[in-house]
Formats: sequence, structure tokens, C-alpha cells
Amino acid sequence: MGKTPFLVATCLMLSLCLQSSFVYAGKKVYIVYLGGRHHDDHELLTEYHRQMLWSILGSEEAAYDSMIYSYRHSFSGFAAKLTASQARMISELPEVIHVTPDRAYQLATTRTWDYLGLSATNPRNLLNKTNMGEQVIVGVVDSGVWPESEMFSDKGYGPIPSRWKGGCQSGQQFNASTHCNRKLIGAKYFIDGLLAAIGDLNTTVNPEFISPRDFGGHGTHVASTVAGSFVSDVSYGGLGRGTVRGGAPRARIAMYKACWLQQGTCFGADLLKAIDEAVRDGVDLISISVGGAVPLSAEFDLRDSMAVGSFHAVTRGIPVVCAGGNAGPAAQTIVNTAPWILTVAATTLDRSFPTPITLGNNVTILGQSMYVGREIGFTGLVYPENSGDSDESFSGTCEQLSVNPTRIMAGKVVLCFTTRTDSGAVRNAAAAVKQAGGLGVIVARNPGVTVPCGGFPCVLVDYELGTDILFYIRSSVSPVAKVKPSGTLFGQPVATKVATFSSRGPNSLSPAILKPDIAAPGVNILAATSQTSSSHDKGFVMMSGTSMATPAVSGIVSLLRALHPDWSPAAIRSALVTTAWKTDPSGQPIVAEGSNRKLADPFDYGGGLVNPEKAADPGLIYDMGIDDYVLYMCSVGYSDPSISQLVGKATSCPNPRPSVLDLNLPSITIPNLKDEVTLTRTVIYVGSGGMAVYRAMVEPPLGIRVDVTPKVLVFGPMTRRASFKVRVKTGNKVNTGYHFGSLTWTDSDHKVTIPLSVRTQILPNYSDVN
Repeated sequence: MGKTPFLVATCLMLSLCLQSSFVYAGKKVYIVYLGGRHHDDHELLTEYHRQMLWSILGSEEAAYDSMIYSYRHSFSGFAAKLTASQARMISELPEVIHVTPDRAYQLATTRTWDYLGLSATNPRNLLNKTNMGEQVIVGVVDSGVWPESEMFSDKGYGPIPSRWKGGCQSGQQFNASTHCNRKLIGAKYFIDGLLAAIGDLNTTVNPEFISPRDFGGHGTHVASTVAGSFVSDVSYGGLGRGTVRGGAPRARIAMYKACWLQQGTCFGADLLKAIDEAVRDGVDLISISVGGAVPLSAEFDLRDSMAVGSFHAVTRGIPVVCAGGNAGPAAQTIVNTAPWILTVAATTLDRSFPTPITLGNNVTILGQSMYVGREIGFTGLVYPENSGDSDESFSGTCEQLSVNPTRIMAGKVVLCFTTRTDSGAVRNAAAAVKQAGGLGVIVARNPGVTVPCGGFPCVLVDYELGTDILFYIRSSVSPVAKVKPSGTLFGQPVATKVATFSSRGPNSLSPAILKPDIAAPGVNILAATSQTSSSHDKGFVMMSGTSMATPAVSGIVSLLRALHPDWSPAAIRSALVTTAWKTDPSGQPIVAEGSNRKLADPFDYGGGLVNPEKAADPGLIYDMGIDDYVLYMCSVGYSDPSISQLVGKATSCPNPRPSVLDLNLPSITIPNLKDEVTLTRTVIYVGSGGMAVYRAMVEPPLGIRVDVTPKVLVFGPMTRRASFKVRVKTGNKVNTGYHFGSLTWTDSDHKVTIPLSVRTQILPNYSDVN
């Protein structure tokens, strides 16, 4: 299908999203899609649709009674009440592209949880088996909380778990006795590290609450995404409307405010104190949507407070879930790389916000935006380039809009091009056009995250569509465009992508440790925010980042903690990684957005897209504890005294020191394979049956040979643990670089898959070089 049919198919799917499914006396509603419009006469097009129905149904009256809608503006098609046989007959007509049964779309959460298979309406899923995580306590280390948000309502909650030792701390505009409840059971703030670095905090210059209250909204958004209560009929200006909730909507929340100022400054001292307090208070997991930047520090260099603090939490049985960073799509940008941290990448949802742009030649293009204002009727469309008629120097690059003459953009919609993929590039372009008196901006760039521009229309298109618009401008004497408000589209054909901003592997500190571990939705996530003057006036906002993907995984970890309270942090990580989707839930391949590699690989999303239901029953787990982490420290060169100091007891490394490749991770990453290597893994049977037989299946990386011994593992009442060896060898003809595959253990019900990443180091034969 060419470009235009794809665009109108997208618009067709939007119509599907907005309709309900009805059955009329044995007939159902079908959507008949005919592709692009054949002409511009709307009434004639509708009559053409009726005649098509007439030819099948046998009379003009039946055609009139059958038709529900005629789609005639941006594409050609119609909705009609038909029997299955009538729909089949219409589908066989040569001008029909396809016929699709209509389906019911009901109000749901901002898509995340239904997308991941955690619908609250399914009584048998992980969500409801665990009573939505009510007995779990989630520690959130972030920028504070807005306690009045409906998402922190404790209506219907039972007593706070008796093991809870924490509490709430009063401060500026935060009263512990009134703002904490059976839902928000803890709220503390840690500011001494910040004050030590910057001196006194002037809250007039830097608006902030010296208390657990959240000023900027980030912490509120994160906490409500992890465990927010149900709130119905929520949207962002009408977009993404539905019932919003957290991943574990009845889990208890304890907020530890360690990040300050509107830019989210978090000092290591405050982070460490927050983690320490959380461990003391009795949280069941810690969610930290915070990350550093490359170059990375060694795990126990105190410049990496996250690694230090999380190590001590994990060794006490508390999982720590952290953001992988927003420095993508460049390789080796992943942060929070310690092997005891669960590191999260961000994907898009199967949801978009199509925004129709109609040009003066009656061609309609669907861009992406979050514009919820009024329609911009036909107005001047300009690409601000120097035509050569004057000595002025200006260009249509988005970065140069601020220096372009105001008269070029005033009262017009402006087209610009950029090679940047960050949200700042889009917002800066929108600000420049708005300041010049423009009415909207169309930004052509590589695919990236849809960006809200504060109510100003900033519509994103790819380079191909941007070039089409540019050609129209250059070929028209008076180019004009019309921009309609955005709609909401979910389901096919919207593909899931690893977000452009999501930091990528390989791990620049310890290349043999695969990072990220897992991916989850982190683009345009709707959740609660602070109701300060700078935030959305309804108390909800959409945000993007690995910061938003992290609480999604934390919510799922909360449910797994409730279901399997005896599982270690490593066991939970293994369950998530080994059961993850390698495609999205609809079966479409996951794309690495902004990357030259079209399909995602382990350096983009680790094990894959998190699959909560499968993670609840993984079959086998790759477990680790403090002894494994000690061996890791030995393998990467820590001294006996330093390890002893870290673990609090005398420890000595074996001689010879172990290989880092033998760390019992649910992944195998070999960063420097010159010939062959053999490594060991151990799995534990956690299935419900008394006996189980698992067989190995290998999808070897290109040009690599992989042998597993033994190939069959048998488990029984007395045999719950089994070890195996993996021999990895280079082939004769393999290109230097990373190659990807997988190793799967499977019985009749489970597939326990770990990613396999191998970088070969084959030296060229210089005698063959002229």
C-alpha cells in the first residue's frame, strides 16, 4: 500500500476508535475502506458509496437504510449494517481495499495497563489475583507528592500493614496529620545535600516547597503511575480520555523527596538518605526515576549514589527499579547499569494523536500533535527560506526560526526542518513562531515523541511528508493550510517503538552486563501532577521519558511482590526479562525509533517489552543473591578489603578470580569473542507441577555457533535447581560487531527466553590487503 492509502487507513482506524459496535437483526456494522478520494465532490462520493451498497443489497431503499456513515473528506469509505455474506461480497469488489468488522471501544486508562494486559475487568489476571497490590508498600524517590490528587484517595482501604515503620514529615504547605492517609502512608523530604551544594534555597527565585509537597509535578506523576487509585473520565484536553490508574492501584505509597527545583536536581547525599530511610521504613520495593550520565562511575565510587544505595536495598531483599536515561538513541548511553538494579527503557504505546493538515490543493496529511485548541482555518503556509530576492539571510531550519524576519511568519503556519529529535527542538520552534505572530508550526524531523507545546499547534511530520508540503509551497503562488485539532487513535496500525530518547546499550562500564533489562511504555503517559500555577489546571498531564516507563515496571513489580513475597529482586527481574514480548501485544515487531537498526534488539529494550501476565508464572528463574554480587565484584577487580567493607563481613575472592560471564543474569553478553568461550548458568524451577522437563532451543547470533549442555533439564520434588553450560564459538565468516540471538528453555507451557549478544573480534588478514 502506498503512502496516501496508509494515511487514510490511519484515519479510518481513528473512526473505528470513535464508534461503538452494534448488531442489527443479525447484521453487524462493517467498515468498508476504499482508499483515497477519487474526487472532491463530497455529495457525489456519498452517492457513489450508496450505489455500491445498492449493487449488493438490491435496492436504493436498502442501501439508504444500511449506511451509517459515509467517509468522504480525507479518505473514501463507509460504515454500513451488513450480514457476513454481504460484507464478503463487498470485499470482493475490485475498488474495495478491505472490509473490517466494527468493534466496541470503551473508556479505558491512558492505555498503558490495557495495552500490557492488566485490565481491571479481568478477574483472573495478575492485577486481581493480588487484590491490586494492597499489601505492598512502594517507596518512590523523586520530587515529592501532591497529596490532594484524587489518585491518592484512600477510600475503601484497610489498615496500613503492621510492618510499616515509617511516617510523614510536615513542612511548607504539607501537614502530616491531614495529608497522609491509608494510601499515602509516608512522605519525607531530604534537602541537606542540595543546601550544602548551593547554599540557602531562595524559593522566590526558585519556586519550591520545603516539604514533601511536589512543586514541578514529576514525583506526583511517577507515584500515581506506580500505584495511583482509579479516577474516571480523565484526559489531556480531551486526548487519551479514560479511567486513569496506577499499575498496582491499591498499593501503598511512601514518597521520599530528594529531587528539587523545577529542573529536578537530585544530589547524591539526598538520594542515599532517601534510599536508606526507605529501607528502614519497610518498603517492599523502591522506584527511582533518576539517572546520571556518561561517563559512568564504578558502582562503588560514591559518585554513583544510585548504585551504592540500591546495592544495600537489594541485598535486603528490596527490588530497586531505575530509569535507563534519556540520552538515546546513541549507543552506550544507558545509565544505572549495576547488575542488581532493574533498569528500564521506554517504548511508545499503540496510541497516537493524529492531527489533520489540509493543504490548499485538497491533500490531507496526518501529522502528530497534542493540539486541543480550535481549528485553524485556511491561512498562509510558509517555508521561511531566502528566495534570493533580497540580501537577507534566513532559512527554514527550525533552529533558525528565532532569527528569521517576523514578517515572514506573522499570521501564517510555518514549516521547518530539524535533524534533532529531542522535545526541546520542537518547543523552541513553536516558541519562535508564536513570538513572531505565527499561528502554528509544522516540524519535519525523524520520528520522535509527540510534544505538547502549551496550547500552541506544533505538528510533527516525517521528512517525506515534510518534503511533500515543501513541494506544495514551492509550486503554489499562494500556499495555504488548514490544521484541525488532534484526535486519539489506538490499536493497529500504530506500531510500538523504543522511544528515540530512551538510552541504549551496550553498557559502557561493564560491557558483559546487558542493559537495559526491560522496556515499558514511557511516552505521553497520562497521570496526576502538581496543581501549581505552572501545571495543567485539571491536575493531570502527559509526560514522556524513561522516568515514566520506570513506574510502569514498578507497578508490575509491586504485583509480583504481592504474588510471590518470597522471591528475591533477581528472581523478579528474571521473571520479567525471560517472559517479555519481543513483539508488541498485537504481534507487530517493535522498532528502534531513531536508530539505523529498524528492529529493536537487546541494547534497545533488554529482554523486550514487559509482559505482566507471563511474568507471574515464568516456569524457571535465574536467581542471584549477595554471594553472586560478591563474585561479580571479584570478577571486575574489587579488592578483598573493599568487598568486605561493602558487605559488612570478611570476604575473600577465589583464586583464580571468576569470570564476569558466569554471573547468573537472565542474559548472556559476550563483548569480546575472539574464538570460543564456555560459561555457566543456573535455573530454579518455580512451576506449580511436581515434575517438569525443559528442552533448550537456541537462536544463534549470525555467524556464531552456540551449544548448550545438557540440552534437557528434568525437575522433580527433590530437584528444583539445575546448571548448564553454554559454549559460544565464532564461525569462519562473521563480520566484526555485535550480533544477537536467544536461548530458550521450554516445556509444554512456558518459554523462558534470555537474550544472547555477542561481539566478535575477528582481525583481518592483512596479507589480503593491497
